[in-house]
Amino acid sequence: MERPDVLVVGGGSAGLSVSHELGRHGVEHLVLERGRIGQGWRDRWDSFCLVTPNWSVRLPGGEYAGPDPDGYMSRDTIAQFLDDYAGAFGPPIREGVEVETIVRTADGFTAHTSGGDVVAREVVLATGAFQRAHRPAAAASLPANVLQIDIDGYRNPAALPPGAVLVVGSGQSGAQLAEELREAGRRVVLSCGRAPWVPRRVGGRDIVWWLLESGFFDAPASTLPSPLARLVSNPLSTGHGGGHDLNLRLLRASGVELVGRFMGATGHAAEFAQDLGASVAWGDDRYREIMALASRTALRLGMPAIEAPEPPPFDPTAPEHVDLRGFGAVVFTGGFRPNFTSWLPWPDAFDDMGFPLQVDGASTVIDGLSFVGTHFLRKRKSSILAGVGEDASVVAASIARRLGAG
Repeated sequence: MERPDVLVVGGGSAGLSVSHELGRHGVEHLVLERGRIGQGWRDRWDSFCLVTPNWSVRLPGGEYAGPDPDGYMSRDTIAQFLDDYAGAFGPPIREGVEVETIVRTADGFTAHTSGGDVVAREVVLATGAFQRAHRPAAAASLPANVLQIDIDGYRNPAALPPGAVLVVGSGQSGAQLAEELREAGRRVVLSCGRAPWVPRRVGGRDIVWWLLESGFFDAPASTLPSPLARLVSNPLSTGHGGGHDLNLRLLRASGVELVGRFMGATGHAAEFAQDLGASVAWGDDRYREIMALASRTALRLGMPAIEAPEPPPFDPTAPEHVDLRGFGAVVFTGGFRPNFTSWLPWPDAFDDMGFPLQVDGASTVIDGLSFVGTHFLRKRKSSILAGVGEDASVVAASIARRLGAG
């Protein structure tokens, strides 16, 4: 039975960052990963790429230093980047070991894993922001002869049955899939909700530069209008083709059919709310807010003024019903939810949506339990490659202090 001081669950960007920082403090630890290093990235669809530019990858001791800082790493390139990152400092990681559950003991924790039990004084859960795909309850009303998959089951257009595709959810993933499917010649109906959108570049710089420089990504959850706002999509954009704008107006212009929120189906008729115009207007308001933030940032830094044109008019007309005969698949892309309570015996350690109750990554309910990589753990950037390393450093330093390490 292995007995490290700290067990880190997850060998992706969060877990590796924690390992790097624990090692820097001289803390004995073990990292367990259910698959390969970066498995969560390897599981994404074939054409997946980052929405944030490569220069914004800021892992501890592993900032991007490659030949394409303004590009957007593909799925396989991200996995290779993490392999190389791990190779550079040699984390004590065991791949292909799944942690089935963790229980409290008198002197810490015991993790029951597919490779045997592990006993540790502290545990860090770094299992990623994308844990459980969300599918609305109305999905159960869809006709059984139409394939239904979540975003984590999608690979490429050719892997879907022939026919039109209904994409439910217009956040970053849904918008990107709608664009890809339409470019592949499919008829695409996109069921839209509320999502902010931004231009890819503003004032000659990537929008992510402005979001970081302005402090947008540093906002803590306490600044949100409600806890539910943690589930709002990141601003719509894409890194495909070197990066370009992506929003509902552009998708409609490309031939994607926009409808409102999916309400359910009766027989072969899918029903949608008449709220498309309201969703677009909400996204336009977020665009204005972000452009105003960029303008204030430019003024503060003495840069040229930012031009922020008004969004063009939008026709909110959309069908209330769509006949699903001739559709080959429905893809649900309505985001992800935390999944800790499905395998951990501490329901009181999480809020009603499954997010951990914590301060600076440390559980306020279970002593010795910490988290890295979840949405809004400390800031808006906590789950992206520009911010996960910062949280890992904070969590590792706290653990080192508690254990009396250097």
